[in-house]
Amino acid sequence: MVSDINILDFLDKKNFFSQVFDREDLYMSLKNKHISVYCGFDPTSNSLHVGHLLPILCLKYFQDFGHRPIILLGGATGIVGDPSFKMYERKKHTLDFLRFNQSCLEKQLLVFFKNNNSNKNRVIILNNYSWLKDLSILSFLRKVGIYFPVNQMIHKESVKKRLFEKKTGMSFSEFTYSLLQAYDFSILYKKYGVKLQIGGSDQWGNILSGIRLVRKLYNEKVFGATTHLLTKPNGEKFGKTENCTIWLDKSRTSPYTFYQFWINITDQEVNNYISLFTRMNTDMMHVQFNDIDDIKNCINKKIFLADFLTELVHGKKSLLSVKRIVYILFGGGSINNMKEDDFLQLLQDGIPFITCKFYFDLSNVLVKSSLSSSLTQSRNMIISGAIKINGIVQTKKNYNFISSDKLFNQYTLLCRGRKNYVLVKWEN
Repeated sequence: MVSDINILDFLDKKNFFSQVFDREDLYMSLKNKHISVYCGFDPTSNSLHVGHLLPILCLKYFQDFGHRPIILLGGATGIVGDPSFKMYERKKHTLDFLRFNQSCLEKQLLVFFKNNNSNKNRVIILNNYSWLKDLSILSFLRKVGIYFPVNQMIHKESVKKRLFEKKTGMSFSEFTYSLLQAYDFSILYKKYGVKLQIGGSDQWGNILSGIRLVRKLYNEKVFGATTHLLTKPNGEKFGKTENCTIWLDKSRTSPYTFYQFWINITDQEVNNYISLFTRMNTDMMHVQFNDIDDIKNCINKKIFLADFLTELVHGKKSLLSVKRIVYILFGGGSINNMKEDDFLQLLQDGIPFITCKFYFDLSNVLVKSSLSSSLTQSRNMIISGAIKINGIVQTKKNYNFISSDKLFNQYTLLCRGRKNYVLVKWEN
C-alpha cells in the first residue's frame, strides 16, 4: 500500500463503513500521520466466524497504510456478555473457558497481520481483564457511571428492543456492558494513544459511549467507525449462536465448506463482497471481468472471491486441496490426484459419508448411503451406468467391493449421476 494515500479515500471507494463519527476531523487526523486503531472481540467461542472478517480486514487495511492495529480480547467483558441486538441474555462463561478461547483467538487473529519485530506498526493484542479485574464497583461508578444519564442509555436501540419491543428484560450487568466498553476505549487512549475504534454496525452505540467518555475524562476527540454487518439471505446477521455458522477455524468449518459458502452467495451480493473483502474496487473489477458474458462473469467473480478468502483464512495449501476436491467432484478430474488430507476434509463436513465395517456388495451400500431407496433401485441404477466407484462407472449389478476400491486403505467415493456423492469410510 502507498502510505501517503489517506486510508479513508481507499475505504470510501469500497463503501466499507456504514457509519463514521466526525468523518471530516478523522480524515484530517489520518492525513500525513499514523494513528493507533483498535477493535475488540469477546472470547465467547474458540473461533471467530465470517461475520468478523470485515472488522479484521479493516484492521489489516489500517496496518497496510502504516497505522498500528490493536486487538482487544474481552476477557472481562466476555464474562458479562454484550446485549447488543440479542433478544435474550447470553450464556455466562467461566474464566477457564474464556481463557482457553482467548488463546485460540489470539493464534487465529495473528495469521492476518504482518508482525515482524522490525515493523513499527506491528499488531498488539491486549486483554481488558488486565485492567478491569481489580476495578471496584465504587471506582467504576464514580469514574465512569456519572457521565452516562440513564434516560439516554435506556433509549439505545439494543436496549429498547429488549425492554419495550420484545419485553424479554435485561440484567443490570448487561445494561452496563456499554460502559465497560467505553472504559476500555479510555484506557486504550490513555496508555496507547488510540484514536479510533472500529466494529460491526451493531457496536455503534457502544463506540459512541467510548467517544463520550474519552471526551469527558480527557477533553480529547477520538473517533469511531462501523463496518457493514454480513447478513444471511433472510436478513439475519451471522453470529456465534446462530445455525449454520461459517467458522474461521478449519476444525469447525472445513476449508471446502468455507469455499462453497462464497461460491453459493447470490449474484446480487458478489460485486459488493469482492469490493469489501478484496483489494479490488468497481473500476478494477470492470477491467478484469468485462470480457466475458454476464453468467460466466458472475461465476468467475465468485470463484475469484472464494479463492481469495480461502487462501487468506486457511492458507495456500488448504486452497489447493479445496480446488482439487472441487475439480474432482464437479470438473471431471481424476480421483487418483486426491491426497489423504483431501478425504479427511471431505469426511469432516464436505459431503455426506457413511462408515462400513465389512465388505458389502455395492447394492447394499447404495441403500445404506441413501443413494438409493431399495436393492431393486440400486441394481437398476448400476445396470444403467448411473453409479461410479472412485470415478469409474460400475455396471455389474452384483458387484462386491474389493481391496483396490479402498483408497489409502479406507476410503471409497461413490457417485450417483453427476453430483450426488457419498464417501464410504471402511473400518478395519
